[in-house]
Amino acid sequence: MKIELKNICKSFNKKSNTIDHMSLTIEDGEFVALLGPSGCGKSTTMLMIAGIYKPDSGEIYFDGQLVNDLEPKDRNIGMVFQSYALYPHMTVLENIAFPLKQQKVPKEERIERAKQAAEMVQLGHLLDRKPSELSGGQQQRVALARAIVKKPKVLLLDEPMSNLDARLKIEMREEISRIQKELGITTILVTHDQEEAMTMADRIAVMRDGKIIQYSTPMELYNHPKDYFVAQFIGTPPMNFLKGKLSNNQLRLRNMTIELDRKWLDFDGEETDVHVGIRPHDLKLGNNGDIRIRGIVHMVEPIGHSQIVNVKVGNEQVRFFVEPNIKMEYGREVEISADISAIHLFDKATGRSLKKDSVNQGQIEELVS
Repeated sequence: MKIELKNICKSFNKKSNTIDHMSLTIEDGEFVALLGPSGCGKSTTMLMIAGIYKPDSGEIYFDGQLVNDLEPKDRNIGMVFQSYALYPHMTVLENIAFPLKQQKVPKEERIERAKQAAEMVQLGHLLDRKPSELSGGQQQRVALARAIVKKPKVLLLDEPMSNLDARLKIEMREEISRIQKELGITTILVTHDQEEAMTMADRIAVMRDGKIIQYSTPMELYNHPKDYFVAQFIGTPPMNFLKGKLSNNQLRLRNMTIELDRKWLDFDGEETDVHVGIRPHDLKLGNNGDIRIRGIVHMVEPIGHSQIVNVKVGNEQVRFFVEPNIKMEYGREVEISADISAIHLFDKATGRSLKKDSVNQGQIEELVS
């Protein structure tokens, strides 16, 4: 099912909009994540799609049909919440079949469909157990099976993995992604975890203060963030930032003056302060790059296949990766470098990217009044 939000506004007080003139298109069968910090409006957006909240203005369309006044039960959606919301007195089979019982589906059919849904989430051997006898991951699988047993056209996932430990989160990410692809259900995930969004979604809407800042594929967001907020939010470890000044096509960064290609810049103003962003994996130990930075090793984090080294550069900090066999001692002075092509530039005052590739390729579907 194709979902379209057109110029949606929603407010819970008179001072400001929780959702501020938002427009968003989700194609049939697409997996989209609403990603952002707490309070950015992502859950409110999902609840308006579900019909639990109604927008103050704007339109919501399902396959071209206006659904603003359509009740949740008539929208053909399945929902999975952060809390599993299982009935403790019912078995796994009864919990999964319950939505079908409400729809007055004949008993034999609903039992068969519930068993099929349970098999899909690998719970076919636990049908007679009660929720109290299940692990957190198993309970979340029951909630997922209960959502898909109705054969919905839209699956809404509201932070479904927040209560799971790290290993179970990975398992559930894989399970949900597999089921979504297998069934071809249009799916919307609400999350504050950028790793979840990056690994699961076809496209991600990065939100802040009730607005979509950038809406694009995971790799587009990673490689071409359109503003400082997106660049900070996407990536693990996060992008490094150093203070610089840009004048015409010259970048001054610490003790360096770097000539930039004018074709590369979306900037023709006077001197301005900028954030110079460099991804940790684009920095290398040594001085072989165009941009060279000296600093003092402040912390080393071994992560098995490599080490994350935290270097103090004046009052700023920079992270980069090195091989696990390289000895990095606390307090050691090191020089690290990167190529010019690896840097990102953001106007300090507005946060806007000053690289043309991010401006031209980044996608956003937002209307501002």
